[in-house]
This record gives sequence, structure tokens and C-alpha cells, in this order.
Amino acid sequence: MNVQIRTVHFEADNKLIDHVQSKVKKLSTFHDHIISVEVYLRLDNVVHKIKDKIAEIKVHVPRHSYFVKCQTKTFEESFDFAFSSMVNKVKKQKERIMA
Repeated sequence: MNVQIRTVHFEADNKLIDHVQSKVKKLSTFHDHIISVEVYLRLDNVVHKIKDKIAEIKVHVPRHSYFVKCQTKTFEESFDFAFSSMVNKVKKQKERIMA
């Protein structure tokens, strides 16, 4: 599984990168054939003082791609919400294939 983490409009610290990597590794327990995972962490409303944190996750499996986007006030919270949504999507698709 190829994992890419990209940040837009900021530099991520090691704690955030480690958090994302540890969660992404768990995706392989829900689907056996994940080709790649792309995580985008970016700041929205850069011009304003209040900046929302956006986490986007793309998962590529054979014949399918999944995309989830979440926006909150912290990167960890945004990523965790997006990750739980992605897990639900992957589980549903795998159940459809197995049925």
C-alpha cells in the first residue's frame, strides 16, 4: 500500500504525520487490496484569521476509488472524522462485493 501525505499552506509537524500514518495503516484490516492512499491536509480561508482545517482522503482499490472530505477546527479531528467515514465506505463496498 502506497501512502502519500500532502500538506497545503502549512508545514505539518511529526506528531500530526505520525497520527495520520498510524491510522492509515489500519485501513488494510478493512480491505485486502488497497493500492494507494492519498491524504491532503490543508488550511482553508488563509486570508482570514480564522482558519478551518480540512482533511481529504482518497483510497484507490482495484476498480474503485473512494474520497472523503471533512472540515473542523483541528487537523486531528478533521482527519479522524474523515477516516471513520472512509472506513464505513470501504466496509460497505466490501460487503456488497462479498454478497
